[in-house]
Amino acid sequence: MLESSLEYFRCVRCSSKLELNIFKESKEIIEGILECKKCHEQFPIIDKIPILWDDFSLYLSSRKKLGGKLYQLIENQNLKKFCKSSLSKTNKTNDDRTELEERWTRIYQNSKSSKFYSEIKKDIGSLKKSELALEYGCSIGIMTSFLAESHRIVFGIDRSFSALRIAKKSYKNNLEYVVADFLSPIFGKSKFDLVLALNVLELVEPVKFLNHISKQITSGDFIISDPYDFDRGINSVKNPLNEKTLRTNLEKLGFKINPKTKAPSSIPWILKLNPRATLNYDVDLILAKK
Repeated sequence: MLESSLEYFRCVRCSSKLELNIFKESKEIIEGILECKKCHEQFPIIDKIPILWDDFSLYLSSRKKLGGKLYQLIENQNLKKFCKSSLSKTNKTNDDRTELEERWTRIYQNSKSSKFYSEIKKDIGSLKKSELALEYGCSIGIMTSFLAESHRIVFGIDRSFSALRIAKKSYKNNLEYVVADFLSPIFGKSKFDLVLALNVLELVEPVKFLNHISKQITSGDFIISDPYDFDRGINSVKNPLNEKTLRTNLEKLGFKINPKTKAPSSIPWILKLNPRATLNYDVDLILAKK
């Protein structure tokens, strides 16, 4: 974690500023604790990655295998105790997301040369350079790393610690990655000049997500894409959107849609699942602005 990021982070529970306890650092903070002095919530920094989740035990409840790996990874004894204590408080569940998130990390690594990303980069390249940019669902950092080449400060949010470990291998002094829920107010009342959300609507209730992002943009650009593949069984969102309703919701929130994305599009996004299988999506892209 970059120490400069402390200026932007807020407590997930009460939105207060956080204090930083550093246990290990080099160019950036490798191990530490972010602590809210108001509500006393603590958020760990492990292997350079801050985990701003409301209750670390809750995050580990569906990732117990990851919890064991994190415990082995940590060097500082205070942080080890925190991790061990959090693991002891986890809820019982049969749903462990560790292997699934590791698998998708490999898929994104194998698919990072997809033409989909080059198409999105063309659209981003035409935008005014911003002071503060944010990507939701950044995964291994394909687009966030690109944003950091021309925007002053860039943040990437993802739920997968495994994916962000890959992203953090590419160090930039203006780029920060954080494990967080998409709807958590980890930036308090900060406003962003550019927000990117590529193919994530099946992971979060779409209308709530759009409302959340709208509050983060007073004057700026919003780039969103999706293949509208909402079938996730019991994990499916309750109120999915389609090409028309997504645009309608954006306009109700005060966004103006770029004329060239008024009509639905079909941008190929090819994911290499393994040497013998690929997943082919046709993705709709919207460029919007306030």
